[in-house]
Amino acid sequence: MDGNEALDFISYAGLFATWGEGNLPKVILLDLNLRGMNGLDILRQLKTEERTKTIPIVVFTGSQREIELVESYRLGVNSYVIKPADHKEFSQIVGDIGHYWLNINHPSVF
Repeated sequence: MDGNEALDFISYAGLFATWGEGNLPKVILLDLNLRGMNGLDILRQLKTEERTKTIPIVVFTGSQREIELVESYRLGVNSYVIKPADHKEFSQIVGDIGHYWLNINHPSVF
């Protein structure tokens, strides 16, 4: 999935327009290095739209560029995680992120 398709998926637009409004994601794992629309642009848009701005977004990326880390937090990301190269560690971290945001965290209901 590229950046434009990811945004369409969350916005029920483009290829996903016929899906109709349903439940929004409980958490979004966002890679900054997507084809099409840049991950920071997606983050910027999601955090400014009323219906998506409270969805927790975890940047999960291979990028260790300080400027991307700083910009991500400035735009409202909830967490910034560097993808490990090891497949087993990668799977463990994805599971840990899901467990925290879906089971431990208490989201705002405003």
